[in-house]
Amino acid sequence: MVVLARGNKQLSLLEGTSLQRLVKEVTMSFDRTAAFKAAISGNPKIKIEKITDDHGREKPISEYFGCMTFGLSQMREKLPKEAYNSLLRTLEQGKKLPKETADAIALAIKEWAVSKGVTHFCHWFQPMTGSTAEKHDAFITIQHSHHSELKVVERFTGSQLIQGEPDASSFPSGGMRSTFEARGYTAWDPTSPLFIVEDEGGKTLCIPTVFFGYHGQALDNKTPLLRSVESLSDAACEFLKLLGDVDVKKIFCTLGVEQEYFLIDRNFVAQRPDLYMTGRTLLGAISARGQQLEDHYFGSIPSRIKHFMQDAELELYKLGIPIKTRHNEVAPSQFEVAPIFEDVNIATDHNVLTMEVLRRVALKHGLFCLLHEKPFAGVNGSGKHNNWSIANDKGENLLEPGSTPHQNLRFLAVLSVVIKAVHDHADVLRASIATPGNDHRLGANEAPPAIISIFLGSLLEQILNTIEEGKTLKATDAQIIDLGVNKIPNISRDYTDRNRTSPFAFTGNKFEFRAVGSSANSSVPMAVLNAAVSASFKACTAKLKEIMKSKTVRDEAVLEFIRQTVTETKVIRFDGNGYSDEWKAEAKKRGLPILNTTADALTVLKDKKATQFLVDTKVLSAEEIQSRYHINIERYVKTLDLEHDTLLELTLSYVLPALEKQAVAFEKAQRSISLDTLKKIHAERKDEFEIVFAEVLTAFEEFKSKVNISRKNHNEEARMKEIVTTLQPAAEKLRKACDRAEVIVANEFWPLPKYREMLLANLLS
Repeated sequence: MVVLARGNKQLSLLEGTSLQRLVKEVTMSFDRTAAFKAAISGNPKIKIEKITDDHGREKPISEYFGCMTFGLSQMREKLPKEAYNSLLRTLEQGKKLPKETADAIALAIKEWAVSKGVTHFCHWFQPMTGSTAEKHDAFITIQHSHHSELKVVERFTGSQLIQGEPDASSFPSGGMRSTFEARGYTAWDPTSPLFIVEDEGGKTLCIPTVFFGYHGQALDNKTPLLRSVESLSDAACEFLKLLGDVDVKKIFCTLGVEQEYFLIDRNFVAQRPDLYMTGRTLLGAISARGQQLEDHYFGSIPSRIKHFMQDAELELYKLGIPIKTRHNEVAPSQFEVAPIFEDVNIATDHNVLTMEVLRRVALKHGLFCLLHEKPFAGVNGSGKHNNWSIANDKGENLLEPGSTPHQNLRFLAVLSVVIKAVHDHADVLRASIATPGNDHRLGANEAPPAIISIFLGSLLEQILNTIEEGKTLKATDAQIIDLGVNKIPNISRDYTDRNRTSPFAFTGNKFEFRAVGSSANSSVPMAVLNAAVSASFKACTAKLKEIMKSKTVRDEAVLEFIRQTVTETKVIRFDGNGYSDEWKAEAKKRGLPILNTTADALTVLKDKKATQFLVDTKVLSAEEIQSRYHINIERYVKTLDLEHDTLLELTLSYVLPALEKQAVAFEKAQRSISLDTLKKIHAERKDEFEIVFAEVLTAFEEFKSKVNISRKNHNEEARMKEIVTTLQPAAEKLRKACDRAEVIVANEFWPLPKYREMLLANLLS
């Protein structure tokens, strides 16, 4: 028996068992050296697909972009004129699609899809599981001949296109439906193009749909987003007409989503149960080389990674996703892809598709795409920067300074509306980005803090402050602005540096919601943001009407409205370092909501007063809000339970056996060492080892005990709070002990791939 001493406490490692015999029986399950060699050799057998013409020349992107999609432009080309016009009336006026039109559209879609080699179709929807869902049906039906023979023919009807009925009993509803109430319906969203997914298993036509229950409750993430777009458009049009834009009929939301991700060799992931079970490393000592040299950001893209990117981009271009940018991100093995702006509904669909394509293509290249917000400790995590703006039906960006006095006055008025929206609903916006993964990222010196604030830049801050004081400002010739009523010349767009510490930053002609997590479905925060802005437009319309009663000149009334609004919402504006402790104290002093964890943020969804704007804008009903509250709590608890079980398994099955092998090695070395100097060094190493071994055992037993006690509590709200206050600190204590063990255990005995291997292998491939 081997006994380790720690202070006055002795810990028996293996009561009644021969340590040597046990270690001999424990075999290394994985060969890290072989995995590393495989990782740096890449996969030379991968052939990058290219689309070529009849002469074998590679086609430009413009010639095959969207070739696997069927949207309005294809429908205009394929449909009879009356059927196409009927579809437009449905889209523009909300009229019901006639059956004959639906059948004509379905026929055109079926003929196009079959010509592409498609055999099955599915209604592609986004349930509240954090991923997508689909049920495949073949394009066939049975026909009986005169001789009672069965004949199979391809058939696709308008009713099949418009609505499906998947079993909904296993999808989360947050208590809106009983488990035995299995009915759920998918309904075609004609504003988002149909697309074909092609992989080794064949080709499938995917029909973007919403997903709802028997009584019309939204069971997905897309439905609230579509509602929010409609609500914002109606509210904004009413406000803009007061400003003089009397002919405005519709407002559009635009979105560009910057997607960050990690790429790790698949051999490493196969050896890390924590990575493939939870998406992040629950153990792992920080590598000597991480991101401190700042040489990875915008650096030369490794050849293997570039091949992956080219392959992924080809798939994305075929799906009509306008990918524009690719580059190395800050952390080793971290990258980013970003598209051109699109309609917010299409952009969110495309981002979900982008994540799916990245994961699928990565596996083809022997890589694994990690979309978790914090896969590795000690280096930057990943976000999903949502660049959001609004435009009118003339194509004018309402958040872009213009060339006329009216456009600039309108810009400042709309800017004030958005500021008020974030000011009034910062707590719910924070809740919309609350996930267990984002808890590891928000507030660290790499991402925006969990405190929602707005960054405008020095010039806009100066302009708003001047308006607040009732003065005029004249800046340099390049950035001149005169806030007189009769003349407001151009406002320069590039007038300020970026503030990467701000969760909600104005960047020239859009707002960048930087705090969204990399694995999130953008529909959720964008629906809340749209609802907040819609509610703000309504409130501001009422305020402006009141001001107009006392001010007969419209421009004077608008300036007074801006002055009052920016004064009332000044506390939400912050242009300093969001990472600093001073800001936390200042935010508290200002009365801003400080919701550091998901457990803190989700409680906001129980506050009827805080969430009433979602009901008033008809984005979510009170029942749907509560369902999301319960779903998010359940998801939080299950996610952390999975992490905790995996951490216990890693410690028991990987870390402790490695420590036991090291203990045997120390015993053998002690008997063979003869020189006094070496004996002294060996004794020091052994003493440190025994301390670390004891720390791991103690932390393991403490954490295991707390987990077992917590699991007896069946109240999920109480468990969520207990996880944050009790289990997570205990898990972190165990991790730190295991990470110390990784450093002290001989490399040959450590079974888990290390950070230096996983993160830096791409540099050698």
